[in-house]
Amino acid sequence: MPASPGWHFSVTIDAAIIEPFEVNPATDLNYPVDADKLLDEIARDLPLADFLYLGSSKVVQLLSEITGSTIGDDPLFLDSWNSLEEDQYMADGGKYRKRRHATFATQHAGDQPTLMPHQPHYQSLDYNSLNGGVARYFAPILIDLLNSRTLGALLEMGNRLFSRLTGNHAWHIELHQFRIEARDGRYGNPTPEGVHRDGVDFVMVVMIKRVNINSGGTTIFNLENQLIGEFTLLNTFDMAIVNDHRVYHGVTPITQIDPQQEAYRDVLVITFKANSPSSA
Repeated sequence: MPASPGWHFSVTIDAAIIEPFEVNPATDLNYPVDADKLLDEIARDLPLADFLYLGSSKVVQLLSEITGSTIGDDPLFLDSWNSLEEDQYMADGGKYRKRRHATFATQHAGDQPTLMPHQPHYQSLDYNSLNGGVARYFAPILIDLLNSRTLGALLEMGNRLFSRLTGNHAWHIELHQFRIEARDGRYGNPTPEGVHRDGVDFVMVVMIKRVNINSGGTTIFNLENQLIGEFTLLNTFDMAIVNDHRVYHGVTPITQIDPQQEAYRDVLVITFKANSPSSA
């Protein structure tokens, strides 16, 4: 399918991004460092195609400006992916996914997201035909991550950005830590339900770490099931943002490069869904 006019369309081969044959101004802007100006630019550009790829340098600039200090090597944040627990709800029988989960909420403009009592994650079968239709109780996110200034900056980024886009300030926010493993000659599937929507308003996907893997490319489809974008999150803090009402997203399976070494893909997924103030 030809690329949409002006869109950054790339082909992913063995976890590398082939040089795009068209440039999308929404993904290749030289954003200013000022947080409000940067968020204004992203809020302007996300509706152009209903998804954005943001490179790690831009994300780190923004998060650092939000916190007022340099974001980068944050061991409280990054090391927490070594303590995930196996997903017990895999209808495909897979043992390749580990995760933790937490829920936050905001009610009013300027609110800091508030951690909610631990609760199940639920998706209807309409949005997750493989694992949906049941309340899934995942292990809670650990205190080290909850206390991380990096996580606080990511939550504030999403809150400020999506409030700009919608005028809404009451959000139901879910955090999902994922580790997808490839081992014993078997692939790991980051999105076993296939290309999908999550049943929320917006989704942020943050790359944490890739170890000894090929592929794991992100694919974006419009509501007519036409492929409109493909890229690979390679570096820590590379980010994808999608409007869940307008596009489907998925990730290709990962495979080991060296079969003698562990292989995995760590990401943080943060979803935002508009919430009435009384229910937050």
